Amino acid sequence: MAATVIPDDLAEEGGSLGAGAAATVATVGGLLFGVLTNLAQGWLPGAWNQLANSGAVWSAAAFVAGALLAGRGAVLRAVTAGLCAEVGLVVGYYGYAEFGRDGMGSLYFPLVWLGMACVAGPLFGVAAHAWRHGTRAWSRIAGPAAFAGLFGMEGLMYARVLHHVPQAWVCGTVFVLLPLLLARTHRERALTLAAAVPCALLAYAIVELPLQTLSA
Repeated sequence: MAATVIPDDLAEEGGSLGAGAAATVATVGGLLFGVLTNLAQGWLPGAWNQLANSGAVWSAAAFVAGALLAGRGAVLRAVTAGLCAEVGLVVGYYGYAEFGRDGMGSLYFPLVWLGMACVAGPLFGVAAHAWRHGTRAWSRIAGPAAFAGLFGMEGLMYARVLHHVPQAWVCGTVFVLLPLLLARTHRERALTLAAAVPCALLAYAIVELPLQTLSA
């Protein structure tokens, strides 16, 4: 397999936006994605609907925003884009639950997810920027490894806690595919996949286990 060629056109267009415009695009995109994931919970059958409410899937909003809306060297804009995308997603998801369904109920979990969005948004916005614009191999490896690690975390949760084997396999497949598709060379693919393993275990320990405690 040849080295992955990543076109810069979309990223450069995003980087040419003003800071306010980029933040607006990220927020609106997050809102729409939040509504979509809420709708998908009704569309997907059985245990598959939990994938729409997945922290890994939700974090994709910040990763995409950081990759597309922050130009080369604009790390602060990647932070802002990731934050706006994730906050917008949480607002969109629970806003639709409140006004489009039967209500979101207690504010407890919306506030929990909003707090997590304020951490995950900037983190994965920067991870995407490092992948897209990193000039050193370690930065191009760390970004996709962290993102893939979220799907590894979800796969562990489905396998160990919920015993939903098909969903665990899907998350595991995405966990493997992301490093293979996002990395640029054979060496970087291997290193990214290797780095994603501890990322998955770390995410499970510091994100999934506390969430299980909060949900108990």
